[in-house]
Amino acid sequence: MTAAPLIDIGINLAHDAYDGDREQVLARARDAQVEQLIVTGSSVSSSHRAAEIAGHFHSILFSTAGIHPHHAGDCSSEALAELKELARSRRVVAIGECGLDYFRDLAPRPVQVKALRAQIELAIEIGRPLFLHCRDAHRDFLEVVRSYRPLPPAVLHCFTGTLAEAEECLTAGLSLGITGWICDERRGTHLREVVRQVPANRLMVETDGPYLLPRDLNPRPASRRNEPAYLPHILATVAAARAEAPEVTARATTANARALFGLPVPAAVTANDL
Repeated sequence: MTAAPLIDIGINLAHDAYDGDREQVLARARDAQVEQLIVTGSSVSSSHRAAEIAGHFHSILFSTAGIHPHHAGDCSSEALAELKELARSRRVVAIGECGLDYFRDLAPRPVQVKALRAQIELAIEIGRPLFLHCRDAHRDFLEVVRSYRPLPPAVLHCFTGTLAEAEECLTAGLSLGITGWICDERRGTHLREVVRQVPANRLMVETDGPYLLPRDLNPRPASRRNEPAYLPHILATVAAARAEAPEVTARATTANARALFGLPVPAAVTANDL
């Protein structure tokens, strides 16, 4: 465990995988020194739920409001108006999760591009940062992102791409969020070279739970569910790849998250806050 506090910038805490023990999950996060978390919204309904959960645990939780590319077909003018209204809450700190996903193609690609543009323009209109998604769509994603100048502060969450793709994202002004993918010996070891090259002020960490449980976690939970208490394990892997002490990486990633999302420095959190 790192001695420095962490921020989990992407946790799907509204997922029903946490319905039975959400408070205990947050208590374990606190014990692991994960002091703040951002609950991901991926549709209008889940964005409302994320904001609701953040409101219940106001000492440590914030949320995003957005429409994931899987649901891009739902990005109507009415939905955008609802996201805009939801973003008036001080708990909602970013627009997203929005972006492109050509891996599953659950929405037509032109519809995904249209939804991404609409949400970038919403973020610009209301002055909020962006929580972005890109999978197997790097060229089109960068074309959209580069067309907005200035782009709002933005993080490409769960970055899994190549070093060349990382360099292009950084040049476009994006920060990068690293998940337990980096702990996967089958498909994530290339990220160790990537994180070595990411400037210290453009790097953040996240679990993306309940997904992406680190494969090298020992012991592994029987449920195979990821949760914020495992963020120090991810952080330690990132720090080792960067040849840094975990405390150094923790301080940098926490400062970056706090600056990009405008998070307050939290007061001491106790069990009574959960």
